[in-house]
Amino acid sequence: MKNFFDSTPVVSKHITTEMENGCAVIVFPRFRSKFMQRHFVPKNKSPYIRIRLEKHGTAVWNLIDGKRSVRNISEALAGHFNSEANYEYRVAAYLKQLQRQGFVQ
Repeated sequence: MKNFFDSTPVVSKHITTEMENGCAVIVFPRFRSKFMQRHFVPKNKSPYIRIRLEKHGTAVWNLIDGKRSVRNISEALAGHFNSEANYEYRVAAYLKQLQRQGFVQ
């Protein structure tokens, strides 16, 4: 079985990213189906959900390119986390959460 640190995360196709004040904002539709969007999105509400990431989340998100492994992303962020103890596991846990939420595959 492949180690999670060797897996390569990819941003899901239904996700777009915007930058706002130096932080990434993940944007995705409330419903993927056009029918659901047309009939179930409340009036005066955006058909999109926007999630603003904080600075650590943005640093991780910006390195998800479909080429870097979780290990490579963790290594690239060593300086960002000032080599804090077990930061690699924080990065891995964050990526697992993004995966559970369907933001990355």
